[in-house]
Amino acid sequence: MLRPILLLLCAVILLTGCESPSYVYRYVPGKTAALQGGYAVAPPAAPERVKLAIAAANRIAGSPYRRGGGHGVGEDSAFDCSGSTSYVLRAAGLMATSMPSSGFRRFGESGAGEWISIYARRGHVFLVLAGLRYDTGWHGEEEGPRWTTRSRPANGAVIRHPAGL
Repeated sequence: MLRPILLLLCAVILLTGCESPSYVYRYVPGKTAALQGGYAVAPPAAPERVKLAIAAANRIAGSPYRRGGGHGVGEDSAFDCSGSTSYVLRAAGLMATSMPSSGFRRFGESGAGEWISIYARRGHVFLVLAGLRYDTGWHGEEEGPRWTTRSRPANGAVIRHPAGL
């Protein structure tokens, strides 16, 4: 019974142009950031705002996790998922203030971006910047904002992106 439902769901996704809610790492020459020693290196051709976002993410990569962390206007010592996402997007000039994870379900434009994608569901949000996942942990990963190439499901998430990116 489950197989026909899954096949129907796949058909709906293909016909409507909706995207799979999973993040799957794929290396694309010239478009994917390199991961070196826990930090991302932006591709040389990346737009300036993407480079700013990656630099901001690198500044807080490895910080501890704290619920509510990162939602202030200044620096913080620990971050939750929406706090780290807000920090990165604010530093890149893509948003003015922080928001909770569910707010990112309506942020920007629908679908995956060329350079920045936001996977948001009620209770969690993570970023994909130049192809690399920037997340606060999932299924046995260390908590706190970190870069990874590890794929992950994003059940219940919508995919959004800043306009033009």
